[in-house]
Amino acid sequence: MSALALPAAVPALNRHFRFQWEPAQDCYVLLYPEGMVKLNGPAGEILACVDGERDVAAIIACLKARFPEADGIEQDIREFLGDAHEQRWIDYA
Repeated sequence: MSALALPAAVPALNRHFRFQWEPAQDCYVLLYPEGMVKLNGPAGEILACVDGERDVAAIIACLKARFPEADGIEQDIREFLGDAHEQRWIDYA
């Protein structure tokens, strides 16, 4: 397991991005100087939990409580956080 996937790792939004709900798009988006990334529902829900204070375990617990019917959610969250880190949307403290 990589250090990024460890439950105690704390993700935070990269300072070059702004995360917000965009009513015109009816979804969460990431804004950056060159444009905008429109996020699908699950990606937006995960990033809404990334606050620079919660660790991966707390993010997973929060989303499991919010979506108890979602099987396999833990692996999906870890994979998304890995992808978000590769895209440089998030960093780890």
